[in-house]
Amino acid sequence: MPATKSAPNPRPSASFARCGGLAALAAAVSVVWALAPAGSAAAEKKRPIPRFVAVKTGKVNVRTGPGSRYPVKWVLRRRYLPLLVIAEFETWRRVRDWEGATGWVHQATLTGRRWMMVTKRRRVLRRRPADDAPAVAYLEPKVIGRLLACRNGWCRVQVKSYRGWLPRKDFWGARAGEVFE
Repeated sequence: MPATKSAPNPRPSASFARCGGLAALAAAVSVVWALAPAGSAAAEKKRPIPRFVAVKTGKVNVRTGPGSRYPVKWVLRRRYLPLLVIAEFETWRRVRDWEGATGWVHQATLTGRRWMMVTKRRRVLRRRPADDAPAVAYLEPKVIGRLLACRNGWCRVQVKSYRGWLPRKDFWGARAGEVFE
């Protein structure tokens, strides 16, 4: 018995019609988004410069210029290392590290969450924001911790399970006089 071909269904299934409707909606949204001016409310809001950010991953290429075609100057290998953004070009950020070295990194490799790093010498993490407050922990140079808040020259930080206060001058990761909760 020879195989027979069935006639094509002239009416598409309901699921096909739903998919086609979704595709048309997606195409319309894409056209509207593409035509929106860059300076519109939908565009990303500009953040202040300078501002602190941190390395998001354990390996970030620091380049001589704003683009992947520029050579790598060095590689950052410390997750959550705080950096100061000093310039922007499209999706690239010019950053400065705690030693003053500068270079360009892609914004996707950075996080806006605040981190700090102890500089120079051993520091005392205090229970309250006062020089005579009891010690919570002693922090060695280059220890990285989460920056939680800053006010009146003191910042609340968390290093592993320890929380306490450090004078702003004792670490890299917040500007002098900066206040945030």
